[in-house]
Amino acid sequence: MAPFFLAHSANASLRMKRAVKRPTKSSSRRRDAPIELYYWPTPNGWKISIMLEECALPYVVHPVDISKGEQFTPRFLAISPNNRIPAIVDPSGPGGRPIAVFESGAILQYLGRKTGKFYPRDERARVAVEEWLFWQMGGLGPMAGQAIHFRRYAPEQIPYALARYADEVNRLYGVMNTRLAKREFLAGRYSIADIACVGWVRLAERQGQDLEQFPHLKRWFETIRARPAVKRAFAIRVEAASAVGVNDPTVRAVLFGQRAR
Repeated sequence: MAPFFLAHSANASLRMKRAVKRPTKSSSRRRDAPIELYYWPTPNGWKISIMLEECALPYVVHPVDISKGEQFTPRFLAISPNNRIPAIVDPSGPGGRPIAVFESGAILQYLGRKTGKFYPRDERARVAVEEWLFWQMGGLGPMAGQAIHFRRYAPEQIPYALARYADEVNRLYGVMNTRLAKREFLAGRYSIADIACVGWVRLAERQGQDLEQFPHLKRWFETIRARPAVKRAFAIRVEAASAVGVNDPTVRAVLFGQRAR
């Protein structure tokens, strides 16, 4: 899990100086230290690389090769007890002390609160963002993931499973399309709800979906994909990821054969 990529420096306005007490050298180092992103190029991993880029936060990427079981190492489990990416460690967390955060939705909320970006403070606006964020966490992500699994990775093609998940993803895309017919973004303004969803829509074809059938969703996707921060996030390359052989029995056992440990 060696780091390999450091993003651009954060905006100076995010580095507020305390007037009450001059920071010590150690606290200054923590404040300047980049966020550590534990990452693999998946829709859930993309959520956090996009958010970090959008917020102009400095970060370093630690690839976690999930095909080799690196998600089960004690070092990673201390950060993400659910043995899943993504996870972050923020050296300058609340009170100036480091904090580890796992689960992509929780990370998006944390970074939104930390920076004041893409996660409104107004309660009415925040509720709208959270509705669509949790809609993704509980619906779009799991259903799209199952659709991809049974279409690309299952050892046999099961018609019922193929239809079940493709149909449900199609329904969810229809929900988004209707929502976006009268709104530029899911919660009105661009937010962590959009950031959470865009990576899954990026893989529409793998889920058996055609974005041409959802014109408002397609417009939304193309708008977000064109954002410079999103381009940078999607451009992160992990060479080992492209070399994963999903037909290797050892790899399949790690990816798809996990039970309680």
